[in-house]
Amino acid sequence: MDAVVQVKDRVKLPFHFDVNKMEQEIKELELNHFVYYNAIPLRAPAHHVDTSLPAPPPADDYADGSWTDWLNTPILEKMPYFKSIMDFFAEHTTVNLVRILRLAAGDVVKEHTDPTLGLHIEKSMIRLTIPIMGTEAEEFYLNNDLVDMKAGECWYLRLTDPHRVINSGTEARINLSIDVIPNDWIRQEIIQAEI
Repeated sequence: MDAVVQVKDRVKLPFHFDVNKMEQEIKELELNHFVYYNAIPLRAPAHHVDTSLPAPPPADDYADGSWTDWLNTPILEKMPYFKSIMDFFAEHTTVNLVRILRLAAGDVVKEHTDPTLGLHIEKSMIRLTIPIMGTEAEEFYLNNDLVDMKAGECWYLRLTDPHRVINSGTEARINLSIDVIPNDWIRQEIIQAEI
């Protein structure tokens, strides 16, 4: 069994992705106007993607995503660069939920915690965050300290801790969110990047 690991609350990983390619694919989606917060699923529970599939039975624990099968959405299939990013992580660990997250200009995500999104939790997923747009005006606070994330970078954030987001800019803040099952590979990447 993989060991539980305690690391810093924020770690920039040694992966960098092409912001121009991501921005282009987002523009090609011709996304509608939205207010406040918008999540666009790229990989989701199988019964949400293919509604002909039955919903999974109730589970005792939803923390690590094993309660359901996961499928790529039709939107992801139209986004080859985003798919290549997801495939990179899928080569090394189990990828569950993948979303484009948009926060409208001037809006705030109030402080909260995500109890199962930490590497130190024995049965959990962890969320990898890749900022894409609006990073100059975004203020992402984790444990009341600003996390200085740049577009194209990949971060592990211990989201079991209190965090909040302020978009003080005039454009939407957009990032790619990838939930993976912690395994030896991602733990090692996080530990090595922390040093």
